Amino acid sequence: MKHIIMVVALLCCVMAMGATTISNSSNQASLQGYVTDAQDGDTLIGVTVALPELNIATTTDAKGHYSFRGLPQLTTTIQVSFLGHENITQQVNLAAAGRLDFVLKENSAMLKEVIVTGLTGKVLRKNSPTPVSVLTAREMQGTLSTNIIDAVAHEPGVAQVTTGTGISKPVIRGMGYNRVVVVNDGVRQEGQQWGDEHGIEIDPQSVSSVEILKGPASLMYGSDALAGVLIMHNDPVLSEGRLQANVVSQYQTNNGLLGYSLNMGGNQNGLVWNARYSQKLAHAYSNRYDGYVQNSQMREDAFNGLLGLNKSWGYSHLTFTYYHLKPGIVEGDRDEATGQFTRPAIAGGQEAEVIATSHDFHSYQPSLPYQHIHHYKAVLNNAFYLPKGSLRATVGYQRNRRQEYEDVLTPEQPGLDFLLHTVNYDAHYVSPQSQNWKIAAGINGMYQHSLNKGEECLVPAYNLFDLGIFATASYDLDRFHLSGGVRWDNRHLHAKALTEDDKTRFDDFARNMGAVSGSLGAIYNINEKVNLRINIARGFRAPNISELGSNGVHEGTLRYERGNQDLKPEYSWQFDLGFDYSSALVSAQLSLFANRIENYIFAHRLTQADGQAVLTDGYETFQYSAGNARLMGGEAVVDLHPVPKLHFSNSFSMVDAVQLHQHGQFRHLPYIPAHRWISQIKYDIVHDGRYISNTYAAIEIDCNFKQNHFYGAYGTETATPAYTLLNASAGTDILWKGRRVASVYITGSNLTNKAYQSHLSRLKYADKNQATGRTGVYNMGRNIGFKLVVPIDIK
Repeated sequence: MKHIIMVVALLCCVMAMGATTISNSSNQASLQGYVTDAQDGDTLIGVTVALPELNIATTTDAKGHYSFRGLPQLTTTIQVSFLGHENITQQVNLAAAGRLDFVLKENSAMLKEVIVTGLTGKVLRKNSPTPVSVLTAREMQGTLSTNIIDAVAHEPGVAQVTTGTGISKPVIRGMGYNRVVVVNDGVRQEGQQWGDEHGIEIDPQSVSSVEILKGPASLMYGSDALAGVLIMHNDPVLSEGRLQANVVSQYQTNNGLLGYSLNMGGNQNGLVWNARYSQKLAHAYSNRYDGYVQNSQMREDAFNGLLGLNKSWGYSHLTFTYYHLKPGIVEGDRDEATGQFTRPAIAGGQEAEVIATSHDFHSYQPSLPYQHIHHYKAVLNNAFYLPKGSLRATVGYQRNRRQEYEDVLTPEQPGLDFLLHTVNYDAHYVSPQSQNWKIAAGINGMYQHSLNKGEECLVPAYNLFDLGIFATASYDLDRFHLSGGVRWDNRHLHAKALTEDDKTRFDDFARNMGAVSGSLGAIYNINEKVNLRINIARGFRAPNISELGSNGVHEGTLRYERGNQDLKPEYSWQFDLGFDYSSALVSAQLSLFANRIENYIFAHRLTQADGQAVLTDGYETFQYSAGNARLMGGEAVVDLHPVPKLHFSNSFSMVDAVQLHQHGQFRHLPYIPAHRWISQIKYDIVHDGRYISNTYAAIEIDCNFKQNHFYGAYGTETATPAYTLLNASAGTDILWKGRRVASVYITGSNLTNKAYQSHLSRLKYADKNQATGRTGVYNMGRNIGFKLVVPIDIK
């Protein structure tokens, strides 16, 4: 704990020095202008005008006018975006601009230029040496999903490990779990993500956009960013004098999902605030083979708040969130004679299994076993604009409690009960653009304290401390862009001993793991239409507490897990090569990668000499081991715009992952997603109507290829057949007196009611149905979703 106290004290000193440096800076700038349509010259209403580096945005009013007040006098990036039109992104000197008008062209196949997170702050996506995908709020609203990762998993190169509909974990280019870092509210989201059934504790309604960084990002985020990063952005702060609210409601037919979200925010004289409450609940989902899946219910409640100051010297924002998820744990137990799902019950004072009824399926409360997840988070984000550059300082606290209830005889007593405390810290300096150079340097890391408070234990209690020191630089010269940097990390992990009934359950052990990581990349803009990019990166990931020290039954994965204290950190070398082409009629992107990983860690099933599974406490036993691995593949995206308003887009993703120097059933790595091709035809019916706008209809084919490259040793994995899903969607904005008063979305997934199992579904390995001969539980069948968004511009 003394380490984190020293770090927090250092951050306080940094923030105090920053405040002292800028305390005399009282000059303010303002910016205003009009946004019009290039085709007819009419003003555009509801256009988003954002200053991403200042974390502030506004929209144009009924006259197409926007304005900002109380801005710092510096040079920054402005981005103008409007649905159905091409984005405008450019630099603006706020001290001299005063007024800036924009003319937007209607949408074509041109790649939309957006601002993303780079090594030295915000950069244009075309100047990022590694591939970055961006999912906007509009795109997420028009996507049928039950959680935030559901929505992201439609992007090329992204998949998800699922345990029912309530729990999803991101996978980027074949790697997930602790190899993907999720950033929310400016800090790493830490919620014991080492577990298969441990999802991401983020309210989807609070996320305004998602950046998907594909490839090692250890340089910026340290250990665990071996595969990439998901950055969840909240709504930017409103401009001076604005007061807005919105209401979102949704319903899905398959699992009766009901959801709503209420939000209000404002900015009065630089005092900024925002508050949101969301709730979502669903009964059991169904499919053509299983019918309703027992105990696949879920309930989600979330509250998000922000309070802060936006001044000419910078900003200081305090965000706080509460997230509660209660998902059922699908075990797939069935009656042997009929194949119907069963649930635990009490009969004659003893635990028994009874056949699940229609009431069980349609109840919005899960039965045993289920989880209670409570996640609390408070983050203080600060930015100080200095005469030369800016100083950023962040400190956050997270409290994650995960309880699993499983015993019908003691239903109020949790079996597993994890309590995790996390303190995140970051302080770094970003220089201004000078002589084509931009530099950033700083420190970041985290402290964790984990406790076991339940009667059962899966992993030992532990303390962890991370420290990382980094320096990055970027260089721009006409069409050539170069960026890179170096980082040093150290992780200290101390696991606590535990003795039960005079037997040692966990040993006391400590590990100290460090690494040097870095990257170097270049982009060459051949012309306005073609970009080439190349990048090489060194990544690092320390083994997590589950891989090192687990020893117990993992109910969510239906197995007994054993750790391995001899595991070494994973080290990777990844090479990326990319190509972009963009014109009015066609845009294309090709991203290729090759990744070699030393000490790749995975779990495999233990077997006896006769080939039978090793059973511990009645569960099949898995143990973690490691080997060298090679992953390679990429993504290809083509968007055709042959005639006005018509878009024909295609994306293809593939990953080939093998263990080096291994053959047969040992050759392929486990849990690698199948090749995937998504093809969509979208027609923009109305762009700028009098009563409706941004009206579209789309039909999509989601083709998942057969996955016969699997880790078959010890019966760990099995092949997965190919399947194709038919999806469709439609949406529109409803206008009144030139203002958007509502947005309506209708989406349908798996319209043919295809019975399928995703290769990354944990339920694929549930018990065999003796009545049908099918193994495991199938994914959701046909589902139709309805969503209504009502924005309210109060002032």
